[in-house]
Amino acid sequence: MPALALSAAFPTVADPEDLKVAAQEANAAGLSLVDVFLERGLVEEAMLQPLADELGWPWEPMLQPKLEEASELKRLCPARLALRHRLLPLGVEEMTSSTHASEEGGSEPAAPGRVLLLACYDPFDFMARQAVARTVSLPVRWCLAPREEVLRSIQAFYGVGADTFDDIMKSRDMDADDSHLRDEANVIDADDAEASVVKFVNQVIREALLQRATDIHVEPVQDNLRIRYRIDGVLHEVPVPENIKSLQASVLARIKVMARLDIAEKRLPQDGRINLKLDNQSIDVRVACIPSVEGESISLRLLGQERFTLAKLGLSAEYRAKVDTLLARPNGIVLVTGPTGSGKSTTLYTFLSQLNSISRRIVTIEDPVEHKLPGVVQIAVKPEISLTFASGLRSILRGDPNVVMVGEIRDLETAEIAVRASLTGHLVFSTLHTNDAVGGITRLVEMGVEPFLVSSSVRAFIAQRLVRSLCPQCRKPANYSPEQLSAAGFVIPAGHIIYSAAQSGCPACRSTGYYGRTAIYELVMVTPAIQDLIAQKANANTLLRQARRDGFISMREYGWQKVLDGVTTLEEVVRVTSEDHGAE
Repeated sequence: MPALALSAAFPTVADPEDLKVAAQEANAAGLSLVDVFLERGLVEEAMLQPLADELGWPWEPMLQPKLEEASELKRLCPARLALRHRLLPLGVEEMTSSTHASEEGGSEPAAPGRVLLLACYDPFDFMARQAVARTVSLPVRWCLAPREEVLRSIQAFYGVGADTFDDIMKSRDMDADDSHLRDEANVIDADDAEASVVKFVNQVIREALLQRATDIHVEPVQDNLRIRYRIDGVLHEVPVPENIKSLQASVLARIKVMARLDIAEKRLPQDGRINLKLDNQSIDVRVACIPSVEGESISLRLLGQERFTLAKLGLSAEYRAKVDTLLARPNGIVLVTGPTGSGKSTTLYTFLSQLNSISRRIVTIEDPVEHKLPGVVQIAVKPEISLTFASGLRSILRGDPNVVMVGEIRDLETAEIAVRASLTGHLVFSTLHTNDAVGGITRLVEMGVEPFLVSSSVRAFIAQRLVRSLCPQCRKPANYSPEQLSAAGFVIPAGHIIYSAAQSGCPACRSTGYYGRTAIYELVMVTPAIQDLIAQKANANTLLRQARRDGFISMREYGWQKVLDGVTTLEEVVRVTSEDHGAE
């Protein structure tokens, strides 16, 4: 339908001149007219329902393919046809007097009295209708649905990389070995037409990046090869093509080749890295391969080329001022505490990026190096050649650094060297695995560091956790009962509105109600009063009471402020924090 005709049919949709420009853009780029309208925001999806009425097509706002007919639907409408032309088969219906097929398939004789119900969002894509006529063996009855619903449902029904998988199964000798998986350039190219295991793995990684995943887990199970993405800290299982178990060895071997691991070694854990390019952006992937009883399980940590700035940490104004004070100090130790996956490394990289300048020499020793910082000397520990945190740190101090970062203080030797470095004029950053900030003090003393050395060298302990951020597009005012608020210890100021996640979410947040993550903190500054208590070997409760007198705010209290600001939810703060303790 021409743009001006569309405007005449729906005069409230957009300005005719805007529609004309969009039509010219679609023609020049060879794109679908409806796609260009939707991308430019000229036609809202609400317009598609009256368009369906105009065409006499059913309108399906929610798509639910008949899973009991999945095998037949995938045979009638193969993955390549569905993904290329954005079509979704919903079911096979019996032809009735009121049912009229809008297309006839031509490849095989149609079964009498049966019709395929096919959903799309672009009724003017005549290339798609011609492809359906050539491929589908049944008459077709069309229906219209929102674009986001069509795209989401296609991936859920066919699985990631389904079009490539179909071609592999048709062309590959299933008894062949994996010698053909040579080490090609690690470039994720969406336009690559080659149907191969290489392309299938690339599609899995590309889809993870598009969905903002931080990790990909490829896990063999008894009768399937399970793929999961970690998005905003939560694992989501990814739909995969049927019979993918038959390609398990090839998929795992391809990932190992990309990471330059030994594909013949299947009994021992291996670690490697992959350097990828996506749309001219470099992506660093850390690969960990673990043998299991069902086969090798591979985890991929996706590390983009991030820009680390203090603004991204989302610190409150009070905490930002304290952090600025710590970074301005010429020496001392700043320790970040928390469990694995709480964002400690990101916080440390942000501090180093803030300090990074021509006038400072910054050296780090990490296990492993997660992000590469320009201008910073970064060392990866290698225990097999006796390059440990302690030995590496000892060598670093002979290299005249101004700032040192130690990935983790794990033992007394490393702790003592870090303390000595801070006392000799170096600013040292490191991490500890403790539950809270005050626990960092007692952990160092329990390691065997003399209390007077802890009190004189450490400047601050920072504990943190990650909570999911509310999706700004679908968040809704919360409605908590007084009992729920009382149980959480949370008080809402009169007249203040807090928000919760929408139960069904929206397409922007993948129907989760959350989009992205933010950190919540607690910060213990080592004041003179705290120094005296450490030197006296005071217990954790005494230290916490003094910290509160010095202005300490617990992590849960910090999280409550994020809830009041509409950044996250009550449930998220309760999930990652323990009840406040030591309050006076």
